[in-house]
Amino acid sequence: RIYEEGKESLPEQPCLFETDVEICLIDGSCKSPIERFWNGSSMLYVLQKAQHNEESDQMEESETDGAVYASELLPKESSGPVALPFRRAKQLMSFYAMAQNPNMTHVTIGELVVLPPLWIRCDGSDPEHTYWLGAVPLKAGNKITGISLYTVTCDGPTAAKSCSANLEELKMEHKMRHHSSVVMTKGFARYELIRAAAVEDTMIESESNISVDITWDPVAKILETPPLTAAAMLNISLESGDPRSPVYQQYRELQFLLALAEGLKTGVTEWPEPLESESAVELVQEFLTGLKKQLDGYCVSGDTNKAEKIKSDTAAVNGSIKSIFSEREDLDFAEQLWCKMRSVSSYQEVVGCLTLIRKSLELGEIQPWIHQGSSSLLSKLIQQSYRGEMEVVSLSGITPVQMLLEIGLDKMKKDYVSFFIVKSRSCLPLQDYFISTSVDLEEQVHRVQKLHHVLEIMVSCTVLLQFKHENLFPLTQICMKYYKENPLNEKHAFQLPIRPALVEKYYQNDHPELWKVDISSGRGQKEVRTTWQVSTDRPAEHMTSNNASLYSDSTVNEFAEERMYFITVAKCSQVPFT
Repeated sequence: RIYEEGKESLPEQPCLFETDVEICLIDGSCKSPIERFWNGSSMLYVLQKAQHNEESDQMEESETDGAVYASELLPKESSGPVALPFRRAKQLMSFYAMAQNPNMTHVTIGELVVLPPLWIRCDGSDPEHTYWLGAVPLKAGNKITGISLYTVTCDGPTAAKSCSANLEELKMEHKMRHHSSVVMTKGFARYELIRAAAVEDTMIESESNISVDITWDPVAKILETPPLTAAAMLNISLESGDPRSPVYQQYRELQFLLALAEGLKTGVTEWPEPLESESAVELVQEFLTGLKKQLDGYCVSGDTNKAEKIKSDTAAVNGSIKSIFSEREDLDFAEQLWCKMRSVSSYQEVVGCLTLIRKSLELGEIQPWIHQGSSSLLSKLIQQSYRGEMEVVSLSGITPVQMLLEIGLDKMKKDYVSFFIVKSRSCLPLQDYFISTSVDLEEQVHRVQKLHHVLEIMVSCTVLLQFKHENLFPLTQICMKYYKENPLNEKHAFQLPIRPALVEKYYQNDHPELWKVDISSGRGQKEVRTTWQVSTDRPAEHMTSNNASLYSDSTVNEFAEERMYFITVAKCSQVPFT
């Protein structure tokens, strides 16, 4: 029934079976909880323990024992799925196998339907510590011919030096179990690069992750380092805003733009704390005074350093930035003005600064240079001042905030475009989407926010992994294409195929986060597989054994400073029905 209903739309909530079991039907849109050990059908059942009974039991206890123990009975935050007792899981597996077996004529079943594969979360209470049981029907057309049964067992965590196994013995065991004469081996390893590639104190926070997945065949020995001829995929999931990032200054500017855009929408703007000892009004006044002197033909020797400061005003203090995201040398008047006004701390300061600008333009005291193509209100006023015909703009309401947002938006767009053209030489047609002025200001800011996330990724790969143009260019294209079609998602893992040699120096002396070997024989539906795996994280999120919970947050023994691993074995057997 659940399968038939799921053809229309998947049930939002698990379905209850016999009061103690939850049945979840998931498809390819959800991350498969058993993807490490089985990657077949996109639709499958996952069975787990129903949690409502546990909650109701706790409620009853709280009523009888009094409120003294109430805090102990509160449900744990994000408790996650709960496993079924192993014996119950075996019973459910038998029910499923009988329902799929056409020879079970004594069992009252309606029309025989080939059901999606079944995977059951187990509590590891058996001697082998089984945490998954799986069943996958074998079929020829619409006829069920047999069933593949899977078991996933796990021990650990244990010290890395104890993670030993003999590959030849594993292969021989597989041959004997499946009566195979020939077996194939395929290796997989995942290394975390962001920790290994830390440069001084520029390592990104743990919320971010840069890792590499490497696959190769054949495998010569357990836990071997992948050969350089292997296939590798770089995975990058990066959150913006780390204070140690080389482009943290640009991130702060972007946050100010977002605050201004939000202020336009809500009428309430959150102003940042002032970073300069001088107020923004004073900085703008000094800026205008310097321009007036230039117009009058004066040249003050001390102004050279001030002009250089303007050019580097948004550059980061980290020396590595100057070669990655240095300030442009073609800042026009509006962009230099933004460098002064981004330190404003109130609406009144914005009005004060713009009033000074408007007065200087009206009196002809300055004739500033601006880039062509700018559509900001300030740029229009400057162009009108060339002809002495400035329209009257009331600096009240949301107008001052909008003017400040426009000049900041213009500058940051040019900054990012300059970086992507010069450094990564990315495709201009893709960039047109990010710098378009045909959408409202709020959407423009959000598109610039996407550009900044791409920038963070490019800079991290440049600083941490020393990537060159030949790698930055395709990665930029992948990121921009994704963001042209999707909203901002800093948890998304961008993937780039690379050669292992590109990052080998970062992992060659490091322990993998995950290492596994697949031993297989047969073809198509007749293929059977044995998997031996070590991993720093629990292979099943429902594992709650004493050892697993001890190391659930960290698989590094703080006392011995030794990495700990979970050792997992997945086995398969096939039962023919015909």
